[in-house]
Amino acid sequence: MDDPHDPFVRVRGAREHNLRGVDVDIPRDVLAVFTGVSGSGKSSLAFGTIYAEAQRRYFESVAPYARRLIHQVGAPKVGEITGLPPAVSLQQRRSSPTSRSSVGTVTTLSNSLRMLFSRAGTYPPGAQRLDSDAFSPNTAAGACPECHGLGLVHRTTEALLVPDPALSIREGAIAAWPGAWQGKNLRDVLDALGYDVDRPWRDLPQDERDWILFTDEQPVVTVHPVRDAGRIQRPYQGTYMSANRYVLKTFADSKSQTLRTKAERFLDSAPCPVCGGARLRAEALAVTFAGRTIAELAHLPLADLAQLLDVPDDASETARVLTADLRARIATVTELGLGYLGLDRATPTLSAGELQRLRLATQLRSGLFGVVYVLDEPSAGLHPADTESLLTVLDRLKASGNSVFVVEHHLDVMRKADWLVDVGPLAGEHGGRVLHSGPVADLASVADSATARFLFGREQAPERAVREPRGWLKVGPVTRHNLRDVSADVPLGAFTAVTGVSGSGKSTLIGSVTEELEGVGRLVVVDQKPIGRTPRSNLATYTGLFDVVRKVFAATGEAKTRGYGVGRFSFNVAGGRCETCQGEGFVSVELLFLPSTYAPCPDCAGARYNPETLEVGYRGRNIAEVLDLTVEGAAAFFEEAGDDAPAVVRSLRTLLDVGLGYLRLGQPATELSGGEAQRIKLASELQRLRRGHTLYLLDEPTTGLHPADTDVLMRQLHGLVDAGNSVVVVEHDMMVVAGADWVIDLGPGGGDAGGHVVAAGPPSEVARAAGSRTGPYLAEALSGQTR
Repeated sequence: MDDPHDPFVRVRGAREHNLRGVDVDIPRDVLAVFTGVSGSGKSSLAFGTIYAEAQRRYFESVAPYARRLIHQVGAPKVGEITGLPPAVSLQQRRSSPTSRSSVGTVTTLSNSLRMLFSRAGTYPPGAQRLDSDAFSPNTAAGACPECHGLGLVHRTTEALLVPDPALSIREGAIAAWPGAWQGKNLRDVLDALGYDVDRPWRDLPQDERDWILFTDEQPVVTVHPVRDAGRIQRPYQGTYMSANRYVLKTFADSKSQTLRTKAERFLDSAPCPVCGGARLRAEALAVTFAGRTIAELAHLPLADLAQLLDVPDDASETARVLTADLRARIATVTELGLGYLGLDRATPTLSAGELQRLRLATQLRSGLFGVVYVLDEPSAGLHPADTESLLTVLDRLKASGNSVFVVEHHLDVMRKADWLVDVGPLAGEHGGRVLHSGPVADLASVADSATARFLFGREQAPERAVREPRGWLKVGPVTRHNLRDVSADVPLGAFTAVTGVSGSGKSTLIGSVTEELEGVGRLVVVDQKPIGRTPRSNLATYTGLFDVVRKVFAATGEAKTRGYGVGRFSFNVAGGRCETCQGEGFVSVELLFLPSTYAPCPDCAGARYNPETLEVGYRGRNIAEVLDLTVEGAAAFFEEAGDDAPAVVRSLRTLLDVGLGYLRLGQPATELSGGEAQRIKLASELQRLRRGHTLYLLDEPTTGLHPADTDVLMRQLHGLVDAGNSVVVVEHDMMVVAGADWVIDLGPGGGDAGGHVVAAGPPSEVARAAGSRTGPYLAEALSGQTR
């Protein structure tokens, strides 16, 4: 039995992923930070073991029928855990948000605002009181009937459909028409209907042009095709469809992304003429609060909305209660540095860090007591100024009687911790041990700890001469989101860091760089989007490494004797794969009244291939065993092979160079973090031997990286610049910024308070710039250059 008075969570025999029978004790009611290099096992301990076990225990108490409806992670590999309270997890993973998901829906603030309008809004004389659903664009009761609650309508115009009116229809004047046979068919139908398809478009009467482009009629006529040389073409019944109808139908219904993109070129998106972009029915927009409609309030930055909701003392009791609740809940969002967001801001436009902080703000208001909050790098994507407010919020969660367990790489968050759990010493099979579990100061005496080297300032950052640019790239003027006519000069042949608080406009500015700009040459954008959406996509398939490995196996004597080609060694196609699990390696087990669970395939035991394929060996290993090697292990294995696989070795070397030696070759893409996905993309780029100038754009490449891994990555990026390329990074890590040649600082604040270039120049100049929120933190990083 758990001792109710034992103040520790005690983990015994944790073996999840690379953990090696870990025993660790962590006190409750503290801010405990889990650290270690990327891949050391800290997330396996915090999320894969502690949180997973808390979730499993909760599910044990839920009725089996209800359990089917909840996604659960399965029982962790652990001996036992005692003293474990209920747990809430806040991870950086993105769900698949739709355009209807917004800041208001994530925080549930929209519900409260709708209730305020329903119960305390000012209605027109004689108007019936509306239910709160009538104020939501996502319900049938509230959505504008014209645009279905989206706020936009897609329209075509003659100028878009016919870009060159000097051409005749036969010459292809109607650019929006489909190509090949279908386009010719529409032309022949028009000809059969009596329209002149050989006159220049501009010479046709306007009423004919309007009918051809916009009619809803679909007349059927007999078409007699012009005879092609030697081919007999019989008359057929042809149906006419106007260009407008074809474009809208393709855009709405086509499953082909290429066709949809083509159709979009002929569409103008305009605010809905009925609701003016407000997304709601007229009845809902007739109701106001403080003289404004709900759409106007949802568009305001939250900081401004809170001020507007400050109602006078003589307001009704309902208005006072509802506005007080709203303002208190908005306060936690603004405290986390997100006061620049409006409730109607679409979720897909938020960064992963912004999304996690919104969820954190929602938890703060929930008032839970006695739970363990397990957070995944809450400082990711945060400017140092915002990190301070995050620490205040974590303190408040702890002060409310909760335990806060945080997986984190940010040194300031580590320094603020009450308890530090350092996992390592290295990644993958060289990690998985707890090096230290105790007060922060005691880590200083742990010789094996990579974290200690950086936390206690024992490493000097190297002094580096600032490179001279060999040209300049002019970006802008950009007017988008909160940027108004903003331009910036980016040095070519140099390393540029773009800085600023969250929401200042960094990603918007960098997103406007295209290959068309003079001086760019080749453009490579390395973002943090997943490299694959299914477990069939993995590290080896994405980098092209798998193709080379399969060729190596197909070239063995055994494979040639059996007549096995390259396709035999793919687990994605019939032939070599295990057909029981279709090459997945696991099967779904259906349980009555319980969620289906996954178990290793009974035939291949997770190997993914059939027995005949696994009989083919290369230097003592079969294909499944090679896929199970780590990048580091595979590099040693193939290097011993000599000249057999030089392309494999080059690929593996670049993965090692960006610090991914701990990943398995067959590791599913779904198990990779955003930072790992970004470094895999970078490694894929690095292994391409190219000549000529390339501009690399990276959005927060150090997200999810321990300072030791950041050093490895920076060596690679500076190497790209030394080879004659240009690198631009959006970055919050001040040590990275301090090592840049040029800094462009945006701000001064976020949202409407940002969107300006506050300072631009070498790091030493920006550190002294007046009015820069980044300056003081950069000056700190530059002074003495200690970590």
